Amino acid sequence: MKNSIHSFKKFFAEMIGTMVLVLFGCGVAVYTGGSLVATSLAFGLTIVAMSFAVGNVSGCHLNPAVSLGLLVAKRLSFKDFVGYIIAQLIGATEACLLLWLFFGRNNGYGANLVQEAITSHYTAGASLVVGLVTEIILTFVFVTAVLGVTSKTENKGFIGIVIGLTLTLVHLLGISLTGTSVNPARSLIPAFFAGGEALRQVWIYVVGPFVGAILSAICYAFLDDTPKHELARRMQA
Repeated sequence: MKNSIHSFKKFFAEMIGTMVLVLFGCGVAVYTGGSLVATSLAFGLTIVAMSFAVGNVSGCHLNPAVSLGLLVAKRLSFKDFVGYIIAQLIGATEACLLLWLFFGRNNGYGANLVQEAITSHYTAGASLVVGLVTEIILTFVFVTAVLGVTSKTENKGFIGIVIGLTLTLVHLLGISLTGTSVNPARSLIPAFFAGGEALRQVWIYVVGPFVGAILSAICYAFLDDTPKHELARRMQA
């Protein structure tokens, strides 16, 4: 019973955190017309805030790609991985419903699209491939930062700040290229609400972050010299 309550609290924390992330990140994107600085800061600062708010409960993943990276790195059980994904998708759905309430039905929901910086140089098909590669690279950088800063207990007080700043960083480059996802929940649900081209391109923002997360976990496993018993302890935490 105690374990069930603990799991529920973790999943609930992920739902609330993801709802806040998508609401403020995509909400600022909608309100400002996708302002580079404002949107980047909105996503980054929300991660900082939620890390301090729910990080001690769930670890503040708020992102299926982060959860996958931690699963591959053997820091998250498969059971928790599935629960986290479901909670994150529910949270993103709640956020989009609120965006509908705030800005009306056809507000775009901050949905991702491959941007002109890419499409102006490539054919339609090639643009999608370049967009996919971009999302892989951005997610690789982001998840590697997550794995690195969470690898040592002495970093605990800085985790939220480092992850938030890294998310801001990848947005500063990625917004002009793909709109920046690095988070399948953040892209999948807004695409369903927005429909049209966003829904046709959404596979980029699911496949790219997942591939980037897997590559990051594999790369970090090569770099990390943490003893196996410590990895086991992290997974049970």
